Amino acid sequence: MAPYSFISTIFLSNPAPFSCSPNRLPPPVNTSFYLSKSFSLYNKNRTKSSFIFNSSLSNSNSTSTYSKLLFSEKSFLSSSLESFFISCTSVVLSFSLLLTNVDSASAFVVTPPRKLQTDELATVRLFQENTPSVVYITNLAARQDVFTLDVLEVPQGSGSGFVWDKDGHIVTNYHVIRGASDLKVTLADQSTYDAQVVGFDQDKDVAVLRIEAPKDKLRPIPIGVSADLLVGQKVYAIGNPFGLDHTLTTGVISGLRREISSAATGRPIQDVIQTDAAINPGNSGGPLLDSSGSLIGINTAIYSPSGASSGVGFSIPVDTVNGIVDQLVKYGRITRPILGIKFAPDQSVEQLGVSGVLVLDAPANGPAGKAGLLPTKRDAYGRLILGDIITSVNGKKITNGSDLYRILDQCKVGDKVTVEVLRGDHMEKIPVTLEPKPDES
Repeated sequence: MAPYSFISTIFLSNPAPFSCSPNRLPPPVNTSFYLSKSFSLYNKNRTKSSFIFNSSLSNSNSTSTYSKLLFSEKSFLSSSLESFFISCTSVVLSFSLLLTNVDSASAFVVTPPRKLQTDELATVRLFQENTPSVVYITNLAARQDVFTLDVLEVPQGSGSGFVWDKDGHIVTNYHVIRGASDLKVTLADQSTYDAQVVGFDQDKDVAVLRIEAPKDKLRPIPIGVSADLLVGQKVYAIGNPFGLDHTLTTGVISGLRREISSAATGRPIQDVIQTDAAINPGNSGGPLLDSSGSLIGINTAIYSPSGASSGVGFSIPVDTVNGIVDQLVKYGRITRPILGIKFAPDQSVEQLGVSGVLVLDAPANGPAGKAGLLPTKRDAYGRLILGDIITSVNGKKITNGSDLYRILDQCKVGDKVTVEVLRGDHMEKIPVTLEPKPDES
């Protein structure tokens, strides 16, 4: 108890180690005072013990009394020495603590944890609540070993996806699963399942998979709306870039109603969301969320000469994805209408000095062929005879292939449209009944 009181007294009388500035040393300790006090205590105790011993020896003639007094002297000396060494130890300890740098002394002070701001807490909560809905997809392809001729499955790519419903449907990009012989889906708890392809839409770069997983492990992502988005609002992208597990990037909507081309068919995808949230290889198929944690798009492409994020990423809007997924889940395919033609590149038509879509081929069993549209061909002398040039559909002007696709996306299978064409030197209007694409599944 004495050492504790001694140290406490020193710290109470010298509180400088916990309050002085880092450039100031604590005041020096008068160690000679404490040492002199300890030696005085020892000498005083020793004098008192000698007096007791002499008095007892003069008043007693028995050997037993002498033994008792001798034992008492030894005990008293031992106690005094112990007290002296404890006092010295306390002085040395106190002296070393007081001479310690303030930075070391500050280690004894417990600092409260840094408090997060409101927007930081909201971001953390959004990531924690939506991460269980995001999955990691591995694309496996069959390869034959050149030496053993054994067929092996090797990873040829990976991407992200998200849980659509409790039935095990997973939504991702089509280019993530393209060319796969086998697909693996890894959930947030690192459990992996074999995935089956339900259907895909090459033109819009959307695919739906299905896994046989317990329903308690499937957490569908909240579905939002993309029709009322505004430039400047915050967005959050969750995915697995470069195979890293569940990464969050943030940004804002940089632009709306952008148009990109499908990686599979080259058909334009309209009303695409542009964002500066970092989207890297492996983020494809992952969700783009608004500040409430609702799905507003699928991260699908980036604009970057180097292949890494350059601050220009694109996401397919959820309103487009919603209709596609519903059709794929119900029917396994998309029944998108077509004219049944092959047309020339836009640059070729521009060189002719006209505006529209030049028909290169119109198979006789297709909608355009049945309606009588003329393809481009050569005569008996090898001279090129241009086919019909489509200038409008249902009164809407057509200047290039993107315009034609955009109008057809607003139609349904079985609709009858009026196609206006430039044939030779005159204009003609031809009714065409739209049909579904025969080889799309």
